[in-house]
Amino acid sequence: MIAGEVERSSTTSGLPVAPGLESSLAAINFPREESSFNSQTLVLSLKCMAIALVAVLIAQVLQHLIAFVTNLSFYGTFSFEDGSPAGNQLGLGVLLIPVIGGLVVGVMARFGSSAIRGHGIPEAMEQVLSNESKINPWLTFLKPISAAIAIGTGGPFGAEGPIIATGGALGSVLGQFTTATANERKILLTAGAAAGMTAIFGTPIAAILLSIELLLFEFRARSIIPVALAVVTAAGFRILFVGTSPVWPMPAMTEPGPEALSLYLVIGAAVGLCSVFVSKAVYLVEDLFEKLPIHWMWWPAIGAVAVGICGYFVPRTLGVGYNNITDILSMHLAIGGIVVLCSVKFLSWAISLGSGTSGGTMAPLFTIGSGLGVLFGALVLIIAPQSGVDLRVAALIGMAAMFAGATRALLTSVVMAFETTLQPVGLLPLIGACSAAYAVSSLLMKNTLMTEKIVRRGIRVPSDYQADFMDLVLVRDLNLLVPVTLNAEQTVDEVRGWIASREAGSEHQGFPVLERGKIIGVITRRDIFSAGTAGAAHIKDLISHPPVCVYEDSSLREAADHMVNHDVGRLPVLAKTHGYPLVGFITRSDLLAAHKRRLAEHYEERRTLRFKPSWSS
Repeated sequence: MIAGEVERSSTTSGLPVAPGLESSLAAINFPREESSFNSQTLVLSLKCMAIALVAVLIAQVLQHLIAFVTNLSFYGTFSFEDGSPAGNQLGLGVLLIPVIGGLVVGVMARFGSSAIRGHGIPEAMEQVLSNESKINPWLTFLKPISAAIAIGTGGPFGAEGPIIATGGALGSVLGQFTTATANERKILLTAGAAAGMTAIFGTPIAAILLSIELLLFEFRARSIIPVALAVVTAAGFRILFVGTSPVWPMPAMTEPGPEALSLYLVIGAAVGLCSVFVSKAVYLVEDLFEKLPIHWMWWPAIGAVAVGICGYFVPRTLGVGYNNITDILSMHLAIGGIVVLCSVKFLSWAISLGSGTSGGTMAPLFTIGSGLGVLFGALVLIIAPQSGVDLRVAALIGMAAMFAGATRALLTSVVMAFETTLQPVGLLPLIGACSAAYAVSSLLMKNTLMTEKIVRRGIRVPSDYQADFMDLVLVRDLNLLVPVTLNAEQTVDEVRGWIASREAGSEHQGFPVLERGKIIGVITRRDIFSAGTAGAAHIKDLISHPPVCVYEDSSLREAADHMVNHDVGRLPVLAKTHGYPLVGFITRSDLLAAHKRRLAEHYEERRTLRFKPSWSS
């Protein structure tokens, strides 16, 4: 150790410094180095785990409440046991039950909170993107109750959308009533939503992926870890209530060969094409309801008329219909029956959801998609009977491809189909089919079922995630301005005379001030020529605050954030070498120039790829 060396300072990244230099460096404002996981993240993780526990309980209450409303509405019995409205004996009376439910939901939305209307996930996305993840606390109670009424009276929805919205609201409310930043509220909201999804489907990995693809809009340890711990908590407590069996058990499937795999890709693309139609149809119905000359409070009841009619002719379309998905995946229904069920289910769901009632989208999309998968699989077998296509695999990939095309949550779709069936044979076909559906949807539809409504309200929804360019470039990689410095002991008159002489460097707008070779501040031309500045004063007397600097190994992102945080347009750059010398200046213009070079390289690369094959010399 060098004689006279002091303990390492946090501002110098552990490099040895002399006592005088350490004190001068301590006075400089450097960008704050934040750890990706710290004690605050640990506390946040504990909060997320607590939210997950409550979300599981709410999910159980919601499912039993749906069962209670179903039994009361269609059978006139007081029971919390699961029951399907498909077995009712009401005859034409079934037409009235969904309308009554729609009226109740409309009144709740009108006089309670209009936020109960809609799918669940898009509303959560909107709060994350535009409202600092703040959700009305009343939604925690009104959403599950309204959903139970809508679904229990025959609404063709799943329980997952409402519980995702409720879990998200629970996390948001906790973030609002405790000390939390907007980003922490986003994590709490996402953790609640992911826990709710896990509580319904038992799909922890898919819930994490859904969080990344549709809610967090980032992939960082400080956000993923709390959400992952919440999901694990939800999955663990769910086992206490329902066990570990898959939501939709399937018999063993045929291992796909090369020909079957290629045909599954075609089926996935076909379902992806249908997902575009389904998504556009839902918003077409919404647009038609918007043109009605009556208050939106009455729309759910009007939409429920279609639910009642569809339920009268095809009773299986009423209610949650998770059993329909199981029967389709296991091929317990005839192909003709599957086609009729899915067609009428789509009609009922699109009209009801478009009316603005409270319901989800996952279960209906899975039902419609699995039916389409069977239909396309049957057509393939007619054309190529020896292809090895398994209708059960076709149903599975159709289910996932529909969700992938409608939401563009590619990874979520693949993993969720696997976790809900536990069929490893289907993984490879799922990846191919969902990718094909995603590609077709991206080519034919600008927005998705989840984002169209948000985009219409003027909110930009991120669709591509990549590393921040400014985080990858270091300050030293720029062509830094050569620092033109002033001596702390110079008088104001001397500096004014130097600037008036128009010597090289005097045209700059800001100047670092050095004292014994160390920077002590930065002054501007305005400071120097201010009317109240005495000419005999020393330059160091004009310094009003410590210097705001960056190290040469700081990233451009850190430099840009530092400029914004301190409202400055230029930053002195120090080297982490002996004495920490001043090596340059970085300005806002340097940041823009770096972006310009990046764009130029991008367009040059595209031009080269277009006109010059990669194998040419």
